[in-house]
Amino acid sequence: MKQRYDPSQPHSIPPVLKDREFNRFSSFIYDEVGIKMPPAKKTMLEARLQKRLKALGLHTFEEYADFVFSAAGKGDELIHLIDVVTTNKTDFFREPAHFEYLVKSAIPSLIDTRDAGIRNPLKIWSAGCSTGEEPYTLAMVLSEFTTSNPGFRTSILASDISTSVLSKARNAIYTEDRVDTIPLHLKKKYLLRSRDASKSLVRITPQLRTMVNFRRLNFMEDFGLQEQMDIIFCRNVIIYFDKPTQERLLQRFHQQLVRGGFLFLGHSETLNGLNVPLHPVASTVYRKA
Repeated sequence: MKQRYDPSQPHSIPPVLKDREFNRFSSFIYDEVGIKMPPAKKTMLEARLQKRLKALGLHTFEEYADFVFSAAGKGDELIHLIDVVTTNKTDFFREPAHFEYLVKSAIPSLIDTRDAGIRNPLKIWSAGCSTGEEPYTLAMVLSEFTTSNPGFRTSILASDISTSVLSKARNAIYTEDRVDTIPLHLKKKYLLRSRDASKSLVRITPQLRTMVNFRRLNFMEDFGLQEQMDIIFCRNVIIYFDKPTQERLLQRFHQQLVRGGFLFLGHSETLNGLNVPLHPVASTVYRKA
């Protein structure tokens, strides 16, 4: 008789994710967050979900699936499932040409055409912000821009579907190797070192932390944003969606932008072949007419 998996025993043989349960999970994930989970992702999902089985003291993926989709599991555990399947790779000053274009072209254009940042705060949305590196990079860049342009005002919204990465983003604590890509003069100005030198940790200054408003947001649901955005950064996110989902999401971004607003995508993303009324103005930078 096969020994039953016991998550409390370190040498117990973990269960196998059967096709039936994988199909249940993959269908839900696509419907809920728009991420396609092809059969090639089965092994990855199995390995990541085994941690949830252990945390919950469950013995099989069947038990876990029944729990997730039960009335009791449709609260916090669905969020944990989404956390498991979302990818959160990011860096400070990732794709630095975007930040140069932002301050040299996009913001000056919005100031000229809309008085953005002068009459009303310039509104930027970091959509899919992960652990906070992108919105804090934006905060550094905009703080420097404000130093050279007194009176300029801005607000930064940062959203992600994952509660775990949002918690890390709000804490704003990073290991020193994570901040290697930040220019030295900005490190000195905007990073606080841990009092315990052995920990090699830094924290974003309160000045920048107060510039960013974090919130959980699912792209497949109503954005619930009361105001249009001047600029949206959504980089290296839509690559995880199929073409129909990409097009629907980008059309909604278009609606969320002000006239003349800018959308920044990741280096491997494009609007080619998609019915979205945005036109390219730089590499992976698009503008609403």
